[in-house]
Amino acid sequence: MDFDFIYMLKILPGILIGLTVHEFSHAFASYRLGDFTAKEDGRLTLNPLKHIDPLGFLFIVIAGFGWAKPVMFRPENLRKPKRDEIIISLAGPFSNLILAAVFFSLSRLLYLFPFFYSQETGLFIVNMVLAWGYVNLGLFVFNLIPIPPLDGSHLYTTFLREKNEKLFTYVYRYGSLALLAIILIERRTEIDILPFGVVIKAIGDGFMKILQFN
Repeated sequence: MDFDFIYMLKILPGILIGLTVHEFSHAFASYRLGDFTAKEDGRLTLNPLKHIDPLGFLFIVIAGFGWAKPVMFRPENLRKPKRDEIIISLAGPFSNLILAAVFFSLSRLLYLFPFFYSQETGLFIVNMVLAWGYVNLGLFVFNLIPIPPLDGSHLYTTFLREKNEKLFTYVYRYGSLALLAIILIERRTEIDILPFGVVIKAIGDGFMKILQFN
């Protein structure tokens, strides 16, 4: 096995869990706020097959970024459309933050037992669970980037749609292309246009300090 294969073996379960919980959280928030579209679409479930987009998942494995199936909702069914759309959008990323905290805590708990810090297999498991934590921190930070179609964009596009529909359409139409361009530039150069890696590390270091990892 080469290093890349071992690394992917470590993080794939974390990606699968993270994407599933992320999309389920969008669906659950939508359902609780009065819209049943996600439930009718079969998205109110923790079954990964209902949430994973095969092509998007393949891109994550090969290129390091990708997507899941978007959860649809109808704003007109929500009790307070503007507020609730933002809540639904943020439910996904913050579910990943909670998952990250769970995985960091679990890896620290495992480390209390001799097998997990004295045996190679035990250390592999601890590091794998820790990697799942960082994967979910990545999903949290990345999805809060305020560029459509990422969740963070709803913090302003929710209001932009009403104020300037033409600008809203323009921003949404070219947001994906801009995001893709930024990712490609960052991968081929030393330029950190969106230094979310720094943010992920900072949050991860914070968890490590709180949990008193040595």
